[in-house]
Amino acid sequence: MASYKLDKSVKYAKSHEWVRLEDGIAVVGISDYAQDSLSDVVYVDLPEVGDSVTASQQAATVESVKAAEDVNAPVSGEVIEVNAALEDTPEIVNDRPYAAWFFKVKPTATLDAELATLMNAEEYDDYVDNLDV
Repeated sequence: MASYKLDKSVKYAKSHEWVRLEDGIAVVGISDYAQDSLSDVVYVDLPEVGDSVTASQQAATVESVKAAEDVNAPVSGEVIEVNAALEDTPEIVNDRPYAAWFFKVKPTATLDAELATLMNAEEYDDYVDNLDV
């Protein structure tokens, strides 16, 4: 049984980002496993509205007291909104990782193919359990 929370409404990337579709818009954040591994999040560097992001490529950075890690876009598209609350209160990523989204993307036509490469909660749980931590 996982010691971290899973959200069954999202798809997960192997790099520990999650994506949830809301009215055709892709909402992106990092998993509970990722925030727990990072420890106390102290800073989030978000993309700019209007930026193009590519699936599996760096789109943001999250910094903690332990490390700085890239946040990859799980899907390709145009950034249409960023979570400005993270600039002043980045610690909400630790408290509520599935509510503390990083950015929203208007996906490209490749959305279905990109989503097909991501894991559901059960697959992600199995993946994390098999990591050499």
